[in-house]
Amino acid sequence: MQSRAAIERQFRRFRFGLFVVWAILLAIIVAWSVRSARERALSEVMQKAGETLSVQTEILSGVLDKYRLLPPLLSRQSSIRALFVRDAEGNAQALDARRIAESTASMSAAMDVAFFFPDGELLANARGSLVDRAEGLPELIEVALQGRLGRAAVANRQGERTYAFSSGVHREGKFVGVVIVYVDFYRVEAAWALSARRIFVTDKTGTVFLANDAAWRLKNIADLRETAESDRYLIDGRFERRLDLVRGLPLLEWDLHVLADPAPVAAARLSAASIATLVGLLAGMIALVVLRRNEEAIIKARTDRATALRLERVVRDRTRALSITNQSLSQEVEVRREAEERLRKTQNELVQTAKLAALGQMSTALSHEYNQPLAAIRSYSDNALRFLDKGALSEVSGNLARINGLVERMAELSRTLLSFSRKPGASVGPVPLGTIIDEALLLARPRARAAGITDIRVGDGVSGLFVLGGRIRLGQVFVNLVNNAIDALSGQADATVEIDARRQGDRVVVTVIDNGPGVDPAQLPKVFEPFFTTKGVGEGIGIGLSIVDNIIRDFGGTIMVDNRPEGGACFTINLRAAEADVAGRNDHTAPAAEAAI
Repeated sequence: MQSRAAIERQFRRFRFGLFVVWAILLAIIVAWSVRSARERALSEVMQKAGETLSVQTEILSGVLDKYRLLPPLLSRQSSIRALFVRDAEGNAQALDARRIAESTASMSAAMDVAFFFPDGELLANARGSLVDRAEGLPELIEVALQGRLGRAAVANRQGERTYAFSSGVHREGKFVGVVIVYVDFYRVEAAWALSARRIFVTDKTGTVFLANDAAWRLKNIADLRETAESDRYLIDGRFERRLDLVRGLPLLEWDLHVLADPAPVAAARLSAASIATLVGLLAGMIALVVLRRNEEAIIKARTDRATALRLERVVRDRTRALSITNQSLSQEVEVRREAEERLRKTQNELVQTAKLAALGQMSTALSHEYNQPLAAIRSYSDNALRFLDKGALSEVSGNLARINGLVERMAELSRTLLSFSRKPGASVGPVPLGTIIDEALLLARPRARAAGITDIRVGDGVSGLFVLGGRIRLGQVFVNLVNNAIDALSGQADATVEIDARRQGDRVVVTVIDNGPGVDPAQLPKVFEPFFTTKGVGEGIGIGLSIVDNIIRDFGGTIMVDNRPEGGACFTINLRAAEADVAGRNDHTAPAAEAAI
């Protein structure tokens, strides 16, 4: 058995060893805590400053974007172009120009709105001394003359600062003037003044253009950094300046700065050192308790292991459930894809059904259209026999020529009916608008005459226009629209249907107008909905205009309907335009592809 002294020596050695280990660990923990606290505090300071930088960047960009579009919009207005006209004595419309400038500046909250002639002469402006001294004017006019949006930061010795956007005004292809909008930064700097951080903007020369500190404005940032001693703080035993976060604004050639205060970093380090020391002292006192609770630690380790196994089982079960769910979703996607395919096929069949229904509605009138030529052919042939018996060969030749013309007319009508009744393909190409409308009217006119409507007019603008579409499907559009107008005008004495078209840039706008009763305003939003109709039972199922809308959308166009002030409905179709030379090369192949069964 060891003696008491030996046991005490053992414990003293153990206590000394424990103290050394504790001291080393305490020093490591304190150093690590101080470093971690510094990094966290620095990260938090940088994060908050970065958030301020992002918000102020968006605010500044939003203010400038608000006014960036104003000069181009003003320069394209006819009322603005008319201002740059001098009378015989060389005088301009300065009063009107000033009134417009004041109104625009008031509504947009701009610092100033000014109109200049190409030589730099001021036509009029709303307010502001910057305009009177023509600060930055030459480069703004030069950029506008090149057809680009001019932009420049403008400042003068009186401390007035603004950002100017310019846009050229052209009339009849000539550069006649410049519209300049001056941006007011008062509200931006007022908002920055509420921030505890210093916020400022520098240009490419390093000059502070905007700042929430009035003393910094229009001064060089290098000079300010040398003199701003109040922005220095003691960090890690040395003086450091405020943290400068910068974000570039390339289009403006500006840099937005936010100065972050590093004082919280030093405070966090001191706090971390104090807390780590207290924790180390507590850890030393708890060390003996930890040794005695070794058994509890083992139990805890076993419990943790059991928990880990349970978590593994839960993860495995969740993974299996997710796999089953993914398979179910894949099956559902496939079912929806098949449903979409069936819907597409049904829509195509519905289009063909509507065409056949239109042919059925026109059958009576077309029968009359065929009966008249047949009766005339019979009469001419009987007369030709009688003239032949009498030897009047010239009369026989005239009758045969008339019979040939009637046969050609019937053949043309038959070809149009056959083409219209075929199932259209999905091809889209350049097609002649005038030819398509003529073919549609060839089918619709017999029904119109049967309804007592003879005045169907086609405007001169239709001829020579080409659009992107399918010949048969586009013909169905105009057949449906004309038949719709015939139904609306049935029984009306002075019934008239007008079709006209015009080109607007890369679009062609076609209008189909009638002078009927029009459409109930409450029903206008529902006109192109499937199965919506105002006709009586048995007179229609309400899919014609819905099919027209779908066909026009397939061609990349739009269709709208509205009532005219003088009475009647107006259908407006907007289609993509095609060039005549392209349409000419493709015209002989497009009908065959479109009519493919």
